[in-house]
Formats: sequence, structure tokens, C-alpha cells
Amino acid sequence: MARRNGNERKLFSHIRPKSAIAESFRTLRTNINFSSVDWPYKVLLTTSPGPEDGKSTVSTNLAVVMAQAKSRVLIIDCDLRKPVIHKYFDLDNIRGLTNLLVQDLEIEDAVYATEVEGLFVIPSGPIPPNPSELLGSSKMVELLEKVAAAYDVVILDTPPVIAVTDAVILAPMADSVLLVLRAGNSRIDMAREARDRLVRTGARSVGVVLNEADIRGDGYYPYYYYSYYGSKDTLSKEK
Repeated sequence: MARRNGNERKLFSHIRPKSAIAESFRTLRTNINFSSVDWPYKVLLTTSPGPEDGKSTVSTNLAVVMAQAKSRVLIIDCDLRKPVIHKYFDLDNIRGLTNLLVQDLEIEDAVYATEVEGLFVIPSGPIPPNPSELLGSSKMVELLEKVAAAYDVVILDTPPVIAVTDAVILAPMADSVLLVLRAGNSRIDMAREARDRLVRTGARSVGVVLNEADIRGDGYYPYYYYSYYGSKDTLSKEK
């Protein structure tokens, strides 16, 4: 079942729990908890304006630190086009979300335990010909209702907003959205467009995570993941 891969080094929060990178994810976890005092964020959706912004690295490391805080966490790979979550945890991708949506299976049939206590994964499963239709189906709504009742936190890793409609379709089903931007890579106009699309389709709250921010100068590490969790107006207020 297991196979070694290069993505495992990106699980900083698990492999290097005392690093500055891991600490920044714990800060993100704390900010999310403070933001959800009035409305509990059971289902979190992560996406980005475009590819290569690091949304899956944010999804997995956030899931790790939430599990380390004794929460029961499930991460679902909703990228049914280019799935990678299974690689982070060195899992097979033979059975997963697509199987649950098109076959008569129990959720437990597609849930994998990880080496992180309290953290579980539903991989994408086989890549289907109709990802958007599956993600927007009534079976997806039903699935999210069931896993939200069974886990403390459910994290949905979704494709980039600008490229395809999948994240926009799922956003209204989530309690909050994390829009991951990569420092020096994400264009502000694309970030605003991504935010606007999410808000127009009913995303309840949109927060921003700035990934790979350079802090050279007075920092102890050359870089780390700097996170900010804010309102859906954040991008309109900052240049």
C-alpha cells in the first residue's frame, strides 16, 4: 500500500513540530478558532486562485495541527482532476470520494487512518469524467452532513477557483473558505476575482492565507508560512 514520495517532506507540522513553519500553522488554527466563536466552523474549504499556490500543503498541515490539538479531523481530497492529498500521507488512491459518490458504499469504506493520531483522509479516488457534476450532487451534500456529524473538523481540499468551477460549487456547502495566496506568485487581480466568485456563490466567510512569505532580515528562519485569517473584505482593503 505505502510508497515513498517527495510530498512527505511538506508535512512540516508533523515532521518538524517545533519549527517556525509548524508554529505558523498553529497560529492559523488559533485564528480560525477565534473567528468561529459565534459560528462553529465544522467544514473548511481550501482553494487558491491558480495552481502552485500551495493550497494542499496548507490543507494538510492545518489538518495536522488541528489533530494535534486533540480534534478528530477528516481531510477530503475534492480535487478530482489533479489529486495529491494521498501522496502527502503515502496512501493509495484506489478508493475514495468518487467511489462514495457513485457507488453504494459506507463512508468508512473510503476513510484511511494516518500516522497522525486523530487525523483521517478520504482520497479523491479514481478521476471521473464529470468532476463538477459529482461535487454538486445531492450525494455530496449528504456526505458532508454525515462527516460533519462524525468529525470535529472536515477540511475540503479543492481545485483552484479561476481554473474550474469545483471550488465555487462546494463553497456554499462549507462553513468557511481559506483562499491560499503564494507570496511573489499570486496576482492580486486574480486573488480578487477568486474572492469575488466565492462570495457571489454564497461562501459564508472567506479568509486569506499568505503562503511562503519571505521574512529574511530579523528572522531566525529564511522563510515560513505566514497566515492571516480575515473577513471576505480583506483583499479589497489591502493592496
